[in-house]
Amino acid sequence: MFQIDGLEEKLSQCRRDLEAVNSRLCGAELSPEARKSLEKEKNHLMSKASNYEKELKLLRQENRKNMLLSVAIFILLTLIYTYWTM
Repeated sequence: MFQIDGLEEKLSQCRRDLEAVNSRLCGAELSPEARKSLEKEKNHLMSKASNYEKELKLLRQENRKNMLLSVAIFILLTLIYTYWTM
């Protein structure tokens, strides 16, 4: 769970940084070098955000599997207990 929270925070920060880069790209007159540098930073941030999203998806799937396994074990133990006490 803490991994998911940490990744969500990183993704959020990455998106904020991306918005800032986009606003700088649209806002002012930039030299070709500055524009190229910002475009490079934008591409890097987009790639980073994409990786964070993929990692979050995998962690959530793993979380879901673990939760289902826990529920199945709980049901099994409940059935065994019920059978044993009858």
